[in-house]
Amino acid sequence: MAKTEILVEHRPPGTTMEPQGFLINERYVNLIVVSTDQFRQRPQNELIQTGVKHEECLKETKSRLEHISPNKLFRWNHQSQCVPHAVMVSGVPGIGKTTLMQKFVYDWVTGKHYQRFAFVFFFRFRDLNRLGEVSLEEMILYQYPYLESQIGNILQYPERLLFIFDGLDESIHQINFRLSKLSNPKQRSDFGENVVSLARQSLLKGCSVLITSRPTRLASIDTGVFQRITEIMGFLHGDRLVFFKNFFGNDEVSEKAFDYVQENDTLYTFCYIPSYCWIICTVLSMCFRAQPTNTDQLMASLPKTVTQLFVTFVSNILANHSQNKDGGTTRELLTSMGWMAEHGVINHMTVFDERHLDSFNVRNDKHLFSCFMMESGHHPDVDYTFLHLTLQEFFAALVYFMNYDADKLQETFVGARHFNDGRAEIFFCFLCGLSDSSTRSMLKSHVGELSTQAARHIITWIQEKIAEQRPEKSTRDKRELINAFYCLHESRNKALVEQCFKSKKVDLFGVPLSPLDCSVLSFIIQSCRETEEVYIASCNIQGEGLKKLIPALQTIKSLSLSNNYLTDSSCPHLASGIRNNQTLRTLDLSWNNLEGSHFSVLMTALTTSHIKELLLSYNHLTDNSCADLASGIRNNQTLRTLNLSENNLEGPHFCDLMAALTTSQIEELYLANNVLTDSSCPHLASGIRNNKALKRLDLSKNNPEGPHFRDLMAALATSQIKELSLYNNDLSDSSCPHLALGIKNNQTLRTLDLSENNLEGPHFRDLMETLTTSQIEELHLSYNHLTDSSCPHLASGIRNNKTLRTLDLSWNNLKGSQFSDLMEALTTSQIKELQ
Repeated sequence: MAKTEILVEHRPPGTTMEPQGFLINERYVNLIVVSTDQFRQRPQNELIQTGVKHEECLKETKSRLEHISPNKLFRWNHQSQCVPHAVMVSGVPGIGKTTLMQKFVYDWVTGKHYQRFAFVFFFRFRDLNRLGEVSLEEMILYQYPYLESQIGNILQYPERLLFIFDGLDESIHQINFRLSKLSNPKQRSDFGENVVSLARQSLLKGCSVLITSRPTRLASIDTGVFQRITEIMGFLHGDRLVFFKNFFGNDEVSEKAFDYVQENDTLYTFCYIPSYCWIICTVLSMCFRAQPTNTDQLMASLPKTVTQLFVTFVSNILANHSQNKDGGTTRELLTSMGWMAEHGVINHMTVFDERHLDSFNVRNDKHLFSCFMMESGHHPDVDYTFLHLTLQEFFAALVYFMNYDADKLQETFVGARHFNDGRAEIFFCFLCGLSDSSTRSMLKSHVGELSTQAARHIITWIQEKIAEQRPEKSTRDKRELINAFYCLHESRNKALVEQCFKSKKVDLFGVPLSPLDCSVLSFIIQSCRETEEVYIASCNIQGEGLKKLIPALQTIKSLSLSNNYLTDSSCPHLASGIRNNQTLRTLDLSWNNLEGSHFSVLMTALTTSHIKELLLSYNHLTDNSCADLASGIRNNQTLRTLNLSENNLEGPHFCDLMAALTTSQIEELYLANNVLTDSSCPHLASGIRNNKALKRLDLSKNNPEGPHFRDLMAALATSQIKELSLYNNDLSDSSCPHLALGIKNNQTLRTLDLSENNLEGPHFRDLMETLTTSQIEELHLSYNHLTDSSCPHLASGIRNNKTLRTLDLSWNNLKGSQFSDLMEALTTSQIKELQ
């Protein structure tokens, strides 16, 4: 119990303050743990990837995803339909896997859960790495030597035993969970065989096994042996605030710090990780102490990127260390540690031992060294890890500026092409972040000059990396481009961004974008004055992501946000973007769900915009939205194309929309599949009759057949419409006289689509007769159940029409004795294309 009841919190490194211990029940902050099986090769760094998933998973946790509290890990699992005996808990570095295990054991010790276990054995893979061939009994006694006289009796009741193995990713062996060879606890093998045999139940059948690991390691193993797989998603929003309050111990200061972090998308995104929260709080506390009263200087000193966060973190440690120097140079130690860190990043290594320290000439001075590295074990079996994986990645990047080696850096860049797991993404971000001279300057007084040649080399590399990207190729290529954008974002160099990314179009179609991705993309777009088109359809950006993007869209000419799960609550953000952009000409909002009380805000913004093309198809808009649409259209004199297809606009307010059409300059109106019936025809007629700008009208997939259809066709006669689509409108032979009326008196109509109706019948002749005096150039009559008996009428219309160039008669049944009449008429027609 003594080992688990105290939660140790590190104090700011480099200070003389000792680590503080707190009762775990007083300081432990709940972590979100969800059931998952999504382990795969990840194209993005796992910290970023999990941050990307975090908000989405938190939403799903409330509904679809199963929220697993520690006391439920070994309860019935609905997915595997059993009570699990082997459970995997995964999580990115610093997320709290070990702390969760500590809390799990503490709650068992204090009788809160799992009293069916008589013994809980806790092992760390980094400790097991030191063992050679060993039996299970020897493994247990290595960790718990005081059990030697009882071990035989203990292992006779495996169902009362729980084995916890922490840190699979730190194992130096590749463990194959597909095969188990051991069945006897006295049989010797490597420790991995013991772990696998316990999990697969060939050894101590009935025991329970709990293993923790980073997600990247799980992508390469067979996880089928586990009946429950969970992932720690970290802190909820409220839990982050609790952490800040616990750290600072002062509500005013903690809220001030938290508000600052919350406004910085990059820092806040990483705050789901407890260890990142600690680093951020540590840095902010350092800044607050340095500038307790001067607000302007304080704001200038606060970190704005992850690179600046770690530069400040390291700078403050070095500043404290300079007051307690114990020989040797800081630069030498950081350089040797940096090369060791770089070796670890490139080779997926986070645990180091004395051999690594000797190999890289790392001097363990017990003061500065211990500020950055944690030591565990007892001599001679001691190993070391950096305080956090990201600190290791930072030093791996910093070393190239302290000890620039052009060939080695280029070799690293070339080798990174083959990394498919995102291991080097944050490392590269740090390289780019340190290429900024103002960021580097914070370290100068502690480590001396940092290489400008390295900065130039890195800038050349990022330019080449972006130039290589071909976003049109695949989603993976586009994800690579976003990763490059992250690097540019860390540099904070807008001139470099503009120099690197000169494309007029940003196309990220189909790539899921998190709010953080959107924040980074916003910085890129704002830095590139040449960008005119932004195509981010099907990117799942939702409202939060849109909010991050809006400031960047003030000079864009064409914006596609289709299929992004945007709702009514996104309309104020969209309105703000439209209102502040006088260059926007095309806005695609199709395949969203904008119906609601805030839709009016968007339409109000439309009145002052210069948009020419607005696409709102598939937005679940109903008759209730017609008044707002009318308001937007009525007062906008630039709108030329409006697509409202695939909505549900039929109703009493549809007349408002059509009334507004009469004063607009709209040339193309799409109303396909809007459940419009015969009762909407008078309103349509009114809109068409009084609008001389309308050239194209799409009414396909509606149902206008009825007595009022005549009103619509009468209005067509006086309109300026050139293209009319009545495709799939359930029109029958009885509508032909009305169609004939509209066509006969309209001299502007050039394209008429009557496909997928049922026009066969005695009145079809009326329609064909009017064809002879029309100016129609393109006529579509496919899928109309036309038979041989319609051929003479078709022949009459074709023979006497000198403008028709395209005729589509496909999917009918024209074969018969009168088909020859149609073919004979074809010989004197002007038709160029016949289907």
